[in-house]
Amino acid sequence: MACLPIALLTVSDRRSMAEDASGALLAQRLHQAGHELADRQLVPDDRYQIRAVVSGWIANPEVAVVISTGGTGLTGRDGTPEAVAPLLDKTITGFGELFRVVSFASIGTSSLQSRCLAGLANGTILFVLPGSVDAVTTAWDQLIRAQLDDATHPCNLVQLLPRLREPVDQPLNQPPM
Repeated sequence: MACLPIALLTVSDRRSMAEDASGALLAQRLHQAGHELADRQLVPDDRYQIRAVVSGWIANPEVAVVISTGGTGLTGRDGTPEAVAPLLDKTITGFGELFRVVSFASIGTSSLQSRCLAGLANGTILFVLPGSVDAVTTAWDQLIRAQLDDATHPCNLVQLLPRLREPVDQPLNQPPM
């Protein structure tokens, strides 16, 4: 398995780092999977603070994956998807769709309230998750872990990492200038 540097962001107005069960669970899971915790931060539900932290990680070539938890609900303060979406070069639409399908088994129709998303930005893979421990467990155990494992077949996100920063305007079969 490839060891990936992963940054974790918790978005919450109410929790401190000591009370961040979802972030702690993710940190534990990624270590168990052989990955490295590149950074871990907690910010309030503020689009601009969220965007600033995530932008810094996207610009850092030593961060391969960013996972955020929290701020994906429907209330006025929930704005993590709106903070992150403009930063994405490409959206991985299937992630949100599949997360809701998998979540339906445990939370039923409440899964339609999930505004989780995933995408790519500057060669970095991003996942935006709800903040509950159940949602984080579901996302990591059933979706993310396998996609960050280069042994997952027929394909995984790890095998794409070397190609995610290819120039968009470079014609196929042409050497770079």
